Amino acid sequence: MRPKARVMDAQAIARAVVRVAHEILERNRATANPAVVGIRTRGDVLARRLATAIERIEGAAVPVGVLDITLYRDDLDRLPDRPTVARTEVPFDVEGKTVVLVDDVLYTGRTVRAALDAIMDLGRPAAIQLAVLVDRGHRELPIRPDYVGKNLPTSSRERVAVRLVETDGVDEVVIEEPEAGSV
Repeated sequence: MRPKARVMDAQAIARAVVRVAHEILERNRATANPAVVGIRTRGDVLARRLATAIERIEGAAVPVGVLDITLYRDDLDRLPDRPTVARTEVPFDVEGKTVVLVDDVLYTGRTVRAALDAIMDLGRPAAIQLAVLVDRGHRELPIRPDYVGKNLPTSSRERVAVRLVETDGVDEVVIEEPEAGSV
C-alpha cells in the first residue's frame, strides 16, 4: 500500500477528540455512570484521549478500559498465523454503566460486533454507544456509530491508516491505495 492522501493531522485529530468528548457529555448529561472502553490497539489510545478530554471539560475522571477482541473475531479460521491475544483490561464493573466503545476506523462493522460480544461477557451495561475517529462506510453489518470524528468516503480498495503518537510516533490519518498491479 502506498499513501494517497493525508486527511487528518495531529491538530485535526485533537479537535475531533475534543468535539466527540463534548458530544458524549451532551448526550449523557443525565447518566451518572459513563465509562470509556477502547478496542485494542488504537481504539484504546483514543479512549484514553477521550477520557482525558472529558475530565478536562467536566473536572471528573471517567473510568477507562481496554478490550482485546481477538478471540471474538469471526475470521479466526481464515487467518494465516495464530493471532496474538492481548489482555482485556476493564478495571470496573460495566453493570449499569453507559459504556462508550471506542475504535479508530469503522469499516465493515465486524470488529464492533466482536467488541459488543466481549463487553456483554463482562456484564450488562445500561447502554453501549460507539465512538470512532473515522467512519469510512462499506458496512457489512447493521452497525452505526453514535459519535464520529470524521466521515471519510473511500473505495473498498483503499485502506485508512490511523497513526497515533503512542503506537506509531505520529498523529495522522492517511488513505492508502494498493501499488499498481497488486490487489
